[in-house]
Amino acid sequence: MLKEDRRLQILERIMREHNYQRSALLEILHAAHELYGYFDKSLLAYIAERLNLPPSHVYGVASFYHLFKFRKPGEHIISACMGTACYVKGVEEIIAAIEREFDVKRGGSTPDGRLSLFVTRCIGACAMAPNITVDDEVIGRATKEVVLERVRRFLEG
Repeated sequence: MLKEDRRLQILERIMREHNYQRSALLEILHAAHELYGYFDKSLLAYIAERLNLPPSHVYGVASFYHLFKFRKPGEHIISACMGTACYVKGVEEIIAAIEREFDVKRGGSTPDGRLSLFVTRCIGACAMAPNITVDDEVIGRATKEVVLERVRRFLEG
């Protein structure tokens, strides 16, 4: 069972506002993800139970959307856009440099939990490709040098 905390109370209020309707699943998942930062099995099971849905259905909906995370992210989050424009403009080279420099694999976190690296689909800023997001700050026309320096500053500060 989930630890009773303020986030759970907020989530419960949101589900109540939606009258625990199954049709509100996606909105409730968005709210839960915003509150917790990721989904673990107990959170998805709780939502399934409260909405009277099979856990497999809740997991299926949650796993369909790329923006939802299923592991606790690191303290700092890097997201690399893999849309066509970013891919063509060399985002893969930037991702590889991040992986080497900080010993982190895409989809994972560093052992100390300070940094996570995620790959996302198009973020809608194709004119600025390649795009890397570091702690919600978009770096357009990114180069590996600029991104590595920005990440180093985040980790130092």
